[in-house]
Amino acid sequence: MEAMKSLRRWKWIFPTKSKTCPFDFSSKKSFSDAQGWKGDNEILPVLIVGAGPVGLVLSILLTRLGVKCAVLEKTKIFSQHPQAHFINNRTMEVFRKLDGLVEEIQSLQPPVDLWRKFVYCTSLSGYSLGTVDHMQPQDFERVVSPVSVAHFSQYKLTRLLLKQLEKLNFHVYTCDGSQVPNKGSTWEREILMGHECISIDRTAHGVMVGASFLKEGKKLQRNIHCHILVGSDGAGSNVRKLVGIDMKGERDLQKLVSVHFLSRDLGQYLLHQRPGMLFFIFNPEAIGVLVAHDLNQGEFVLQMPFYPPQQRLEDFSSQDAFSIRVCEELIFNLVGHKLVDIAVIDVKPWAMHAEVAENFVCCDNRVILAGDAAHRFPPAGGFGMNTGIQDAHNLAWKIAFLLKGIASPSILQTYEMERRPIAVFNTELSVQNFKAAMSVPAALGLNPTIANSVHRVINSGFGSILPSGLQKALLEGIFAIGRVQVSQPLLNENNPLGSTRLAKLRSIFYEGKSLQLQFPAEDLGFRYLEGAIVPDISAEARDTKKVPIGWRRDYIPSSEPGSRLPHMNMRALKAPSSEVMLSTLDLISGHKLEFVLIIAPIKESYDLGCAAFKVASGFNVSLKVCIIWPQGSSNELTDGSKPALLPWENYIDVEEVKRSSSALSWWEMCRMTNRGAILVRPDEHIAWRAMDVLGDPFVEMERAFSLILGRVYQKKES
Repeated sequence: MEAMKSLRRWKWIFPTKSKTCPFDFSSKKSFSDAQGWKGDNEILPVLIVGAGPVGLVLSILLTRLGVKCAVLEKTKIFSQHPQAHFINNRTMEVFRKLDGLVEEIQSLQPPVDLWRKFVYCTSLSGYSLGTVDHMQPQDFERVVSPVSVAHFSQYKLTRLLLKQLEKLNFHVYTCDGSQVPNKGSTWEREILMGHECISIDRTAHGVMVGASFLKEGKKLQRNIHCHILVGSDGAGSNVRKLVGIDMKGERDLQKLVSVHFLSRDLGQYLLHQRPGMLFFIFNPEAIGVLVAHDLNQGEFVLQMPFYPPQQRLEDFSSQDAFSIRVCEELIFNLVGHKLVDIAVIDVKPWAMHAEVAENFVCCDNRVILAGDAAHRFPPAGGFGMNTGIQDAHNLAWKIAFLLKGIASPSILQTYEMERRPIAVFNTELSVQNFKAAMSVPAALGLNPTIANSVHRVINSGFGSILPSGLQKALLEGIFAIGRVQVSQPLLNENNPLGSTRLAKLRSIFYEGKSLQLQFPAEDLGFRYLEGAIVPDISAEARDTKKVPIGWRRDYIPSSEPGSRLPHMNMRALKAPSSEVMLSTLDLISGHKLEFVLIIAPIKESYDLGCAAFKVASGFNVSLKVCIIWPQGSSNELTDGSKPALLPWENYIDVEEVKRSSSALSWWEMCRMTNRGAILVRPDEHIAWRAMDVLGDPFVEMERAFSLILGRVYQKKES
C-alpha cells in the first residue's frame, strides 16, 4: 500500500492520452496493457525510420539488448557529404560500449594537433586575425572521462556503424525494391534503402507503417506492422509531420550553402603552415567558413551565407562549366591563391533553425522522435548529432525493458521527460554559441544582422518591385560595400578604426567570447531532474535555463540522481591480472539490461546489497553489486565480499586507483561518505542514491525500483 502511495506521486507512471497524436487509439485494446507489447511474432517490435547516425546507433543498441528491429531510409544511398564531424565526450563514452568503435575512430581521425584550433584570417594564405586553441591539458589526461573527443566526418562514422550492424547480421538493401526478399511482415535486421515513410495507422497492438519505394520505375507501397515506431528521419521528419507534432523555436536564423570539395594541394599547405579545424575567412572578395575535415586527404566543406531568391542555388550547384568556375573562384578568393588541384564534389543549401518538438512521444507511447526529428540546432558546438545519439542511448534500454515486460509502458514517457529539457537547453546553448561566432564579424564591421535586414528589405520592401536581375545586383553591390570593412587599407594597426576593431577582436578571443568547441560541464554534467529516477531531497536543482557565456566551464563530478556516473579508474580484485584498469563506467554492461548498485564494504551496505538482489529478482531485473574498496585493500583481501553476499554471485570487488596520494577517494569525489550507496541505470545515469544506508533496506529498494520501472513489487514465491 505504501508503495502505491509513492507511485501515485509520480504522474509519469500512469499513462495519459497524447494531445498531439491525430489517431484515436482509445477504441482499440489499451496500449497500457504490457501484454500488448510482446509475444506476437507477426509484429516487428521496433521500426526505425531514418538511417543516419542516430537511427543506426539505436538499431545497434536495441539489437545488443535482444530487441528485434529494422530500419527504413528514404534515400537510395548513404550520403557522402561530411556533415557533422565533432564527437563530444559523452558520445564517445557511448561508443566505448560498441565493440571497438572508439578505437577505430581514434585510429582513423586526424591527429589532434591538426584540428584543435579555430583560425581567423583574411585568407588562408593571408593575414592572421587570431587563433583559438580549444584543447586543454586535462582533455588528454582523461581525468573526468576515460575517452577524449574526436573529429570524424559523419559519413565515415556511418560506415563504421554499418560495419557494426553487419556483425550483428543486418542486411542493407540499396537496390531496386524488387531485390528485397519477401520477409512477411517482420523485416528483422534489415535496412531498407529507398523506402519513404508515407503513412502511419493504428492497429490493435501497434502501428502500421506504409513505406513507398520504386520497383522497375513504378512507385509501390509495402506495409510494416510494428509495436513501436521511432522517427529518427532528420530535420524534415515525415514521422513528425504524419503524427502532427509541431516544432517550437526560431526558424531561418541563417541560410547557407555548403560546398564539398577536395584539394590535396590546399590540405598539404595548411598541414604545414596553418593547421586547424575551422577557418573563418573575411576579405573584400568573399566571406566564408572552411571546415577542414581531413588535411591529409585534402577534404573540405566551405560554408557561405546564402540569400535567395536573389542568389540561386543553380549558380553554385549546376554541373556546367560556369557553376563549377563560380565555386572555384570563391574558393580561390578565400584561399588567397589558385590551387593546382580542386574537385567540387557537391553543393547543398541548408537553413539554420533552433527548434524543439512539442512532444517526443505520442500515440499512446507508440511513436517516438529522436535526433534531428525532435530538435534542430545551429551547428555551433556540434550539439545536433551528439544530442541525437544520446537520445538513442536513453531510449534503447527503456524500449528493451518495456518489450521484455520488465517496465510499465509509461517508462517511454520518461524518455521525453528526460531528453526534452536537455534538447531545450542545448538549443539555447547552440544559439548562444552561434551569437558568439557572429561577434567576430560584427567586431570587424560586418554585422550579420545588418546583412539580414538588408536582405529582408529587398525581399519585402521597395526592392521587391524591382526586376530580379536588378535585385541581385543591388544586394551584391551592398554586400561588396560592406566587405570593404575588411580590406587591407582599412583593417590594419596603422588605421585608427582598424586598430580599434583589431583590439576588440583580440579581447573577444582573450575572454573566450568567440565560438567555442567544447562544453565539458554541459556535455558530461547534464542531469535529468525527473523521469526514471528517484529524486534526492539533498540534491540541488540545476538551473537548466542558465546558458553559460564565455570560456568553457569545467565538469564537476556529481552523484545526484539523474547525473551521469562519475568516472574514476578502478582495479578489479581477484582478476587474472591486477594491472588491468577499468573505469567506473565499465561497471555498467553494454550488452545486458542490468542495474548496478555501488556500495562500500561495510555491513549495512552488504545488507542493502542482499535486499537489492531479492527485490530485483521480484521485478525480474538483472542486478550487479559493485563493492568499491579503498586503495591498498588488495593486500588484505582473502574472499572479498563473497561471505557477506551469499548466496548471490553477481558482484564485483574493485579497488580505487587514485591519481596521487592527495587525490579524492571515490566517495569524496561523489560528495558522499562510504556509508552511502548509488544505483546506476543501464545508460550509466544514476537512478537513486542514499547518503546513508538507514531503515529497512528491503523497503528502500522496493520503493526505488517501483518508482524507476513504474511497477508495483510482486514478491516471488520461494
